[in-house]
Order: sequence, then C-alpha cells, then structure tokens
Amino acid sequence: MGTTVLRIFLILSCSAVGYYAAYEFLNSVYPALSGAIIGSIISAVILILEQRIVRYPLRAIIGGATGLIAGLIVANLFSYVFLLGLLKGQVPGLLLHILTNFIVGYLGLKIGSKKGEEFHLSDLMKLYKRQPLGESPKILDTSVIIDGRIADICETGFIEGTFIIPQFILQELQHIADSSDSIKRTRGRRGLDILNKMQKQVDLDVRIVEHDFPKIKDVDTKLVALAKEMNAKVITNDFNLNKVAELQGISVLNINQLANALKPVVLPGEVMNVRILKEGKESGQGVAYLDDGTMVIVDNAKRYMGKNIEVTVTSVLQTTAGRMIFTELKDEAPAELVHNLGY
Repeated sequence: MGTTVLRIFLILSCSAVGYYAAYEFLNSVYPALSGAIIGSIISAVILILEQRIVRYPLRAIIGGATGLIAGLIVANLFSYVFLLGLLKGQVPGLLLHILTNFIVGYLGLKIGSKKGEEFHLSDLMKLYKRQPLGESPKILDTSVIIDGRIADICETGFIEGTFIIPQFILQELQHIADSSDSIKRTRGRRGLDILNKMQKQVDLDVRIVEHDFPKIKDVDTKLVALAKEMNAKVITNDFNLNKVAELQGISVLNINQLANALKPVVLPGEVMNVRILKEGKESGQGVAYLDDGTMVIVDNAKRYMGKNIEVTVTSVLQTTAGRMIFTELKDEAPAELVHNLGY
C-alpha cells in the first residue's frame, strides 16, 4: 500500500511540474501552439475515459463522480487555507495546489467508485418509505444455499431484508459445481440455480460482496468474521457453524430449527393414518413417514408392510436431527390412552 501511494505521488509530482513548465514555455513563445497541444491532450483523455467508463457499472460511475467532486472540494479548501495563503501565489504554491488536487481527487474517485458498487437503489426506497436502514443484513452460507428451502421461504415473505452472498461463498459453490464427483457437482449447480432464482425475485435484495479475509483459510471462520464486521445474522442449516456463531455472539437463523418448529403438534393418544414403508430396528416394528418427513415408528406393524393402517401415538421424541413419533396399532393401544383424546 505504501509503495503504491509513493508511486502515485511521484508520478503526479513529475506530471504536474512537467505540465506547468511546458505550459509556461509554450504560452510565452507559441501561444497558438500551446492551445492546440492542450486541446489535443484533453480530447485524447476524453476519448480514453469514454472507452473505459462504459465498462464499469452505473453505480461505480456515480460513486466515482461523487467521490471525485468531494475530493476536489476538500483539496481546494486545504490548498487555499494552507498552501496558497502561505506561499502567496508563488510557483511552488501553485504546483502544490495542482498536486493536492490530483492526489485527493484521485483518492476520492477510487473510494467513491468502490463504495458506489455497494450502493443499491433499494436503500433510497427504504429512506423514502421511512423504513429503518440499520436492520441487520443476513449472510447465507453454502449449506443453506444448496439446501434450497431458503428461496421458497423468501418467496412467501416470511424473511425480509438484505441477503448477503460473500464472494468466498460463491467461489466455494463454483468449486463444488466443478467437482469431479457427480453428486457434489449436482449439489453445486443446484446452489447456483437457487442463487439465480433468489436474484430474480422482485422484492428480494440479494447482494454479492467482495469482502474477504486472506489470512483466514476456513470458509466458516471467514463467514463468522464477516458477520461480526457487518453486524449481520447468519442463515444456515449447518449444526457446527450454528454453534460456533452463537458462541461468538452472532445471531443465527437455522432453517432446520424453523422446519421443526413448523411441524404440526402431535399429542399422545392421537390417531393417525400412515403407510408402513419398511422394517424398524426392533423386532416386529414398522416404519412410516409423514408428509414433512417425520419418522413414525409403529410397534408390531411389520406384517402390514406396504399398507395403510391407523395407529395411536404413544410418545414423541425431539432430537437435533429431527422428530420421531412412536405409535402402536390403534386396535392394540390401551383404552385409556385413546379415551383421553375422545376417540
């Protein structure tokens, strides 16, 4: 960084001195020639700028122009207060004035163009609608993107705000999509499709940010560091990332926990109709599944394989991996258990 600034300083210093010397000489000896040369230089600069500007996004151009104007204002205020006033309009003062405008204007241009890429029109809409600009953004990790349910949840409108996709998460998805393993490749491509789907949702603000932490190698650790820096929440279904983020004081929205919370409540004694799909671990057990994927274990139901039967719930076990419902055949359930719920 220091070498770059020094290089810019030397280039601008030589350019400013050379420009001033050439201008003074030509203007005193060949005034018409000096005007033609300066006009040609300005025309060439405009053509070069025109070719380069069209390659940049509009947000970067607006941000760069704003930064340049702000930089020139600051540079002129500084020059008139400190430089020209002290040197009383002498040649060194004029050169320093030009040099200050170059350096501060350039810095304003670079900072403005960089920050302009992070600006979105949705921020103005929030300001116009008097919505809070300080709401926490939400960072998506690789697992929740590949899972895909986040796109459907956002489509329903239950989760709002700005969704952040770090560049290192996008790179990880691309790496998975290019994997030689067919399963990983499919998962990676699914993740990219989900991101594309989310970006096309009109009411959804999805941003890809360039923030990175080169000294940190692990993607999950980078994600936690970014969440701290941006004061953001993390959306994931990774159990380990969930725990690590919570230990560091970061709010986590876990899709699996949300899915478990939305499952209908089942009480002991309730009767349900299920289809036995396979054998259980214990002798004679049958296993069925509800529409939401909840496993239902039925005692003495092995003989009903492939059939629909009515069962009575005896207990419900909630684990970190999901929910398991233990049942008995309705005809074999204790009478008092069924009677408690009015069956």
